[in-house]
Amino acid sequence: MDYVIEMHNIRKEFSGIVANDDITLCLRRGEIHALLGENGAGKSTLMGILFGMYQADSGTIKVNGQETRITNPNVANKLGIGMVHQHFKLVEKFTVTENIILGSEPRKGLVMDIKTAAKRIEQLSKLYGLNVDPYAKIEDISVGMQQRVEIVKMLYRDAEVLIFDEPTAVLTPQEIQDFEKILNNLVLEGKSIILITHKLKEIMAVAHRCTVIRRGKTIGLVEVADASEESMAEMMVGRQVSFKVDKQERVPGDIVLKLESLTVKNNKKLIALNQFSLEVRAGEIVGIAGVDGNGQAELVESITGLRKLESGSLSFLGKDISGLSIRDRIEQGISHIPEDRHKRGLVLDYTLEENMILEVYHHAPFSKKGLLNKPSIRQYAKRIIESFDVRSGEGVLSVARSLSGGNQQKAIIGREIEKDPILLIAVQPTRGLDVGSIEYIHKRLVEQRDKGKAVLLISLELEEILNLSDRIAVVNNGELVGIVRASEVGEQEIGLMMAGVKRGEGA
Repeated sequence: MDYVIEMHNIRKEFSGIVANDDITLCLRRGEIHALLGENGAGKSTLMGILFGMYQADSGTIKVNGQETRITNPNVANKLGIGMVHQHFKLVEKFTVTENIILGSEPRKGLVMDIKTAAKRIEQLSKLYGLNVDPYAKIEDISVGMQQRVEIVKMLYRDAEVLIFDEPTAVLTPQEIQDFEKILNNLVLEGKSIILITHKLKEIMAVAHRCTVIRRGKTIGLVEVADASEESMAEMMVGRQVSFKVDKQERVPGDIVLKLESLTVKNNKKLIALNQFSLEVRAGEIVGIAGVDGNGQAELVESITGLRKLESGSLSFLGKDISGLSIRDRIEQGISHIPEDRHKRGLVLDYTLEENMILEVYHHAPFSKKGLLNKPSIRQYAKRIIESFDVRSGEGVLSVARSLSGGNQQKAIIGREIEKDPILLIAVQPTRGLDVGSIEYIHKRLVEQRDKGKAVLLISLELEEILNLSDRIAVVNNGELVGIVRASEVGEQEIGLMMAGVKRGEGA
């Protein structure tokens, strides 16, 4: 068999935690090979070893049939192995070309030869259907486009094997379709691809074969054409997983949050939300559906106190809260699961226990007269971590940065629900989570609703919005297109509304 990469019996331990336990993965030339596993199953570690970021404790790696030692990423690059990480490694202030040539700058005499590089980037971009502008600045382009820059960066360095770590976690549904086309183009041009993911739909759409790992061990290798989403989910999680959310019809109670003609500007001083009105009642989940960048972020920021209103009113339990500070809004009973867990959710260099009390440290029993009470903080953090199955190397003493993305997410959700809020704002609550964790988080959100809490759900996953919400408010270009009952509409209809077609107007 023509294997371009073979990893045999790989073992890797980090301070007593076995991340990879005798894992074998073989990549055929010209295939898309999925690596599937739960959050923290050891997928990123295994690929980190292949890319030279870590050294395996035991096991062998062969590239094109030759046994080799990959001591660092430069060695991997020389061997034709490239990797796009989950959190991109780009310099915001640089142009696309400057980012791509970083570390391997072409020279004409003593001068850097940007022009030739930009030409080559244009050619690569055309060949693979990437549409990258070599002169654009990173800070001015979308996340989906930044990912394409990372792809060109690998191709520019002549990578034959491309590793993608959770590549669609940050993409809109439309970008995901484009990305799948790009993968197929790469394979047509003779590249071989490893796709780290836990999105089963994606694997079904593009992968040829799939290696499943669970808790650091290889569970099996499947031919994707012969498998089903259900069977792969069961291999990954170790039990049957329900893709449907189990919830009863409920009659909502009083109005908790009332937005009237809210108008808000974005960072560029343009109107992001225009005359937006909405009510969220106790005991209901209201979903906000819309393509990314249509005012959702500004809506959440105006409710949580991160952004000023231009006009309109914002009342919580019948009181105007638009003048209250962020802390006061939290004290009133508003919890927020933020969209960006690194920027807004965690202090990455704090331990888990420190992160669990960020909003309550000034209350008893966590502090007295300005002094922190360590035992009660630890007890509180342990309870959250156990009840939300947050997996980490050193429990509550783990530094937040060391956790996998999915476990960071579960920690934030645990912290926000533990505060027993009256209103829970959940923004992309399951972004980057595997099916087992998604099922669990969905149960917890419905449980909040059933306890009589008001839940405002903002998600780009249409299926999630339809599955969880009682009512759905659709936004387009900062305006409310309409509000519908989730039980009465399908994906098609919501999709049209997201594009700005009001209900009943469609062709």
